[in-house]
Amino acid sequence: RTQAEMAHTCRGTINLSTAHIDTEDSCNIVLSNGGRTYHLKANSEVERQRWVTALELAKAKAIRMRNNQSDDSGDEEPASQSDKSELHGTLKTLSSKLEDLSTCNDLIAKHGAALQRSLSELENLKLPAESGEKIKAVNERATLFRITSNAMINACRDFLDLAETHSRKWQRALQYEREQRIRLEETIEQLAKQHNSLERACRGAPGLSSGTAGIASTAKGSVQSAKGEASDEDEETEYFDAMEDAPAFITVTADPKHHRRSGSNLSGASEGHPEDWNLEDSVFESSNQSSYNESTCKDLLPKKRRRTRIPDKPNYSLNLWSIMKNCIGKELSKIPMPVNFNEPLSMLQRLTEDLEYHELLDKAVKCESSTEQMCFVAAFSVSSYSTTVHRTAKPFNPLLGETYELDRLEEFGFRSLCEQVSHHPPAAAHHVYSKRGWTLWQEITIASKFRGKYLSIMPLGVIHLEFHSSGNHYVWRKVTSTVHNIIVGKLWIDQSGEIEIVNHKSKDKCQLKFTPYSYFSRDVPRKVTGVVSDANGKAHYVMSGTWDEKMECSKIVQSSHGSTSTEGKQKTVYQTLSPKVLWKKYPLPENAENMYFFSDLALTLNEPEERVAPTDSRLRPDQRLMESGRWDEANVEKQRLEEKQRAVRRRREAEAVEALEEGKDYEGYIPLWFERKVDAVTGELICVYKGGYWEAKDKQDWSTCPDIF
Repeated sequence: RTQAEMAHTCRGTINLSTAHIDTEDSCNIVLSNGGRTYHLKANSEVERQRWVTALELAKAKAIRMRNNQSDDSGDEEPASQSDKSELHGTLKTLSSKLEDLSTCNDLIAKHGAALQRSLSELENLKLPAESGEKIKAVNERATLFRITSNAMINACRDFLDLAETHSRKWQRALQYEREQRIRLEETIEQLAKQHNSLERACRGAPGLSSGTAGIASTAKGSVQSAKGEASDEDEETEYFDAMEDAPAFITVTADPKHHRRSGSNLSGASEGHPEDWNLEDSVFESSNQSSYNESTCKDLLPKKRRRTRIPDKPNYSLNLWSIMKNCIGKELSKIPMPVNFNEPLSMLQRLTEDLEYHELLDKAVKCESSTEQMCFVAAFSVSSYSTTVHRTAKPFNPLLGETYELDRLEEFGFRSLCEQVSHHPPAAAHHVYSKRGWTLWQEITIASKFRGKYLSIMPLGVIHLEFHSSGNHYVWRKVTSTVHNIIVGKLWIDQSGEIEIVNHKSKDKCQLKFTPYSYFSRDVPRKVTGVVSDANGKAHYVMSGTWDEKMECSKIVQSSHGSTSTEGKQKTVYQTLSPKVLWKKYPLPENAENMYFFSDLALTLNEPEERVAPTDSRLRPDQRLMESGRWDEANVEKQRLEEKQRAVRRRREAEAVEALEEGKDYEGYIPLWFERKVDAVTGELICVYKGGYWEAKDKQDWSTCPDIF
């Protein structure tokens, strides 16, 4: 027992660390501690000796525990004690086993001496009658010796098991420290190179503006001197670790602590043409300024003035646990949720938000190279997650047959239409046409699971993008979104997984990796990395950035095999030119934290518009009431709409049963503006736009629309 436990023990307890253990005769044991004495009696001498051995071992442990407590009390602060608790615990356990071995050794010596005396007495016996008793005593001594020996053997086994277990831990810790030391050396080396480079730049500042030719020659020089020592041009060139099973790169310009590699490591490399990276003619150059100017220009382009704010979010309290405790393990779309968990947008409107950075696709149309075009498509696929970083609220589940249109044909050149084509499982079809040369379509099914501490949202389905002039057809899927701290703590969202974008015409590919957040990781949070390669597998561009801020693209001018990693895999080293910013997130509007962290586009999505279909999400009453801050009324209206939808579903199920009894086929719900077809690229059944919506809007003929509100 510890000292703290001794203060709260029952009456009559003896502290073994200060107790005396004596034997009166062959069967009695005396325990004394100050004024308290206990007399214990065993059935035999063998049993008595077992008790004595156990008590002496316990006494030795109690003494060690008391000494350790007196040594450790108040010497360390809580933080350092917590950091070293595992190491101290291991050392104390090993020391305890060593003490057990020492005690057993003393007992063996004691019993061995007694056995020797008994044997000596046996040898001096003359009377046969006495020999029987002495032989009996010898047998008992031998038994005691065997018991003590077994105890020592068990203690040795425990000691060896502990030593072997912790030996592996120490080996891993040693290997980790070695890797850390190597990284530190590389970091110091690169810092020294950057310091030298900065000094040279300061000395030669007047002659820095060498223009395009200077950059091209720098790239050439770095390729030519790749097998020699690191030259001045090598300092200007960036290097990235190639992906192994998934992309994992380091962007030097984003964080100076990241790695660079000198050109001397490149051998047998495949060379590119750096002069193709034309700063004046390339579409990449225009993307640098457009990422910043678009946010200001987009306010000047529209002919119609859009709203820039919505009513502030009310501050209503809610007992979250009372609702969530009954939801664990259930499909989220089947749980009736109050609007307190929602934001005043439907899932169809959230899907339309993917088009916030549609100008990336407008730029991609102008690309002559398919790999160059792939870079913009990759940046577009990442940009759709930028609005989710603070958006932890749940969008409204669309009602079956609900639609949402976003007509920006005159302002931005595109028009978008979404329709909820299935309710269980929830599925939405989306079609976007742009007169600037591209078409995008998708059918997304949302699978979500609540696991108590976090919520996983898994979009299922394929996104298609086709460019009209080139015929390039790109296909990719979304990654998994995870909402953490559902019950306790501040809600935060993370994106993790991999995206493979494939151009089914040219067979170009882009592998993107969304690195999940880790408290112990040295990487930038929300990191995204990737490589664009052609049909032959040759890498052309390195993609790097974060899904909540920006994406950059770096052209590869040379690649080679680098050093072998700790996992035994050989990495590819890419030598690249300076990165270009393809996409940068627009800043949030003023007071966004009180408006559900909506972006400029999101603020306009639920703005009332005339001439839309009667099934449009803008006309959904519960969503409109929530946006106005009337949450209690919104909850009542939400329950009414859901019950109305359940009644329609029950009627449809009854019709299906009736058709089955009559031997007829029952088609079930048929989407209004989309139809199911087998996709020629993926071979999957997908809802595609069949036309007719915009014509019906022009005529204002909505007679085919169901009454869902």
